[in-house]
Amino acid sequence: MKSKVFFVAVKDAEDTEAVDRKLGSLLAQSRVLPVVESGSKAVVKLHFGEEGTDAFVRPDNLRLICGEIAKHGGAPYLSDANTLYRGKRLNSQDHLLVARDHGFTREAVGVDIFIPDETKERDICDVPIEQSFIKTAKVGRCYLEADAFIAVTHFKGHALTGFGGTLKNVGMGCAARAGKLAQHCDAAPAFYEDKCIGCGECEKVCPASAIHLEDDRAVLSKEKCIGCASCVAVCSGMALFIDVQAGDEVQKKMVEYAYAILRDKKESSCFLNFALRINKECDCWRYGNERIAPDVGIFASTDPVAIDKASLDLVNDSCGKAIFEVFHPGKNPLVQLEYAQKLGLGNMDYELIRVGE
Repeated sequence: MKSKVFFVAVKDAEDTEAVDRKLGSLLAQSRVLPVVESGSKAVVKLHFGEEGTDAFVRPDNLRLICGEIAKHGGAPYLSDANTLYRGKRLNSQDHLLVARDHGFTREAVGVDIFIPDETKERDICDVPIEQSFIKTAKVGRCYLEADAFIAVTHFKGHALTGFGGTLKNVGMGCAARAGKLAQHCDAAPAFYEDKCIGCGECEKVCPASAIHLEDDRAVLSKEKCIGCASCVAVCSGMALFIDVQAGDEVQKKMVEYAYAILRDKKESSCFLNFALRINKECDCWRYGNERIAPDVGIFASTDPVAIDKASLDLVNDSCGKAIFEVFHPGKNPLVQLEYAQKLGLGNMDYELIRVGE
């Protein structure tokens, strides 16, 4: 049976009034938000955008979405998890400042914002999933404990996965730092001894005693490393780095993390993809992130696989070619979709329902 994906065309993302009007029509006609029951706590997962970029879904769109959730009796709040790489979203405090600078304040969106903090044990939890690559997923606890889960995603390209849609927003986006590390590479980070300044901060934060100072230089025991990436976050000398993997394995790990979040939320989750301001790279990328496709529109579904497949198809159609494979050669975007379907997350076969046409 085909999954339903609702779609409203948007030709100019900068026409904010038209975007909000069309988004309202999409929410009304798709009826994806009734997954939120009266009295339920609803987490709205999005990407606030890295410092210096405008590649994110706009605050006024989130205000409208959260307002509709509240009409269904839910109590929504916005959330994203901290990054693995060094940037302004590496810790919860700075991450909240970036969100504020991009217009995501309670006054603007009408709801609170919560960023899970890796330094607080209660904010992170382990989820046994026993899949091919990931046996135990490390994720933000708030995404599991919420009664309803709504992913609001900026659809765009991605250097490791070809494109980034709902599956990436959920899989990579809800992972704790250790979970992001597990998806991007093997457990232990790379260590460049010549860059070590001997400050000892990595030794202080390592929970596994995998690092110690010797002759004013850090020594990393990869056998003891548990892959939490705390050392990467505090290394001011940039001696500790993540050596990322590429290829199919990254996409499959990402999907397994999405499975950890969504496997028990099939009746209480929904998804929105904004295929607007479509950039070559992820919203974390702030250097020369060029637009590679025209504005296409907004999608809504209760199927995370179908919505990504429909978004991919319509963006490619608008360009007359497989645009993400052009800009990210060697990355097969179907890998994540086929694997997600195999794990039972959704269906690649969809019925596209156009709103307002």
